[in-house]
Amino acid sequence: MTLRHGFTTGTAAAAAAKAATLRLLTGRAQDSVEVPLPVGQRMTITILESRVDGEGIMAAVVKDGGDDPDVTHRAVIRARVRRGVGDGVVLRGGAGVGVVTRPGLPVPVGMPAINPVPRQQITLAVTEAMAAACGMNEKVSLEVEISVDRGEELAQKTFNPRLGIIGGISILGTRGTVKPFSNAAYQATIRQCLDVMQACGARTPCLTTGGRSERFLRQARPRTPETACVQVADFFAYSMKEVGRRGFDSVLWGVFFGKLVKQAQGHRYTHARSAELDLTILAGWCADCGFDRHVCQKVAGGNTAMQALELLAPLPQSATLFALLTDKAAAAARLFCGREVGVDYMLFDFSGQILHQTSEAA
Repeated sequence: MTLRHGFTTGTAAAAAAKAATLRLLTGRAQDSVEVPLPVGQRMTITILESRVDGEGIMAAVVKDGGDDPDVTHRAVIRARVRRGVGDGVVLRGGAGVGVVTRPGLPVPVGMPAINPVPRQQITLAVTEAMAAACGMNEKVSLEVEISVDRGEELAQKTFNPRLGIIGGISILGTRGTVKPFSNAAYQATIRQCLDVMQACGARTPCLTTGGRSERFLRQARPRTPETACVQVADFFAYSMKEVGRRGFDSVLWGVFFGKLVKQAQGHRYTHARSAELDLTILAGWCADCGFDRHVCQKVAGGNTAMQALELLAPLPQSATLFALLTDKAAAAARLFCGREVGVDYMLFDFSGQILHQTSEAA
């Protein structure tokens, strides 16, 4: 089966801006427009609506995530274009587009969260429309305001509040298209979160595999600010590589048992579809820690990490096992980091109880 590609919020904004510009300068509404993509290709985008709006024209596009839908899939991206003073294109952020309030992002503090590549894409699309409508010699100045319906509501389902982007979503996209089931967007989020941490002076990134493990970590360490945490999902090796690139000296992981075992086994990416949990290896480590032979056999023949944990946690040897697992996981983390770095762990059960924590995490 062929998966359908979509397009980014940057491409949606560029199409809306081009359609609004063409109507403003020619008087003709567009059913669709062709826009340039950052990778050098072009894409034809359907226009949802185009109408007079005060002294300008408002056009809208429905963002399409293809077969990899995210929070912004089906979001309505708008561009309001009106004549300005002088010549050239002035780009602004409107309702539903976030404003950057913290350093460390590719957009300066105080500016709308329209990333540099989409900003160039929007400007180029508008410039194309100006040239088509007026010719290359006529000087035209246009003000372009990008807005997003329900943008502030949508942003609450993203990492924007944590990154210090308030009031709406970001206009993003380095390729212009959305590649189905790509990990690129999540990896970009990890990088941005680490950049913000560094810019805000955080010394020890707190990495968790999801929202629940982060919540438990911050409950256990109530003085940990939200900006010091990033949910890295299954990107074990990638996250540690990015930690190393930024020169952090220490890191704290908040994890559950199954992910810890996979990290201890050295899996670069810990999702179930690409990193099968080998309970026979875990059973061997249980034997090394002094568990009874029958317990080890049950672990080896088990189905899930949760089943193994329910068997192992009540037994006195579990403390030795948890220490062994965190030691092995920390060694793998340092290997992926590419430099010597302090790696600590907080291991939780699903109720939030701390099963084990290494010395610096305590």
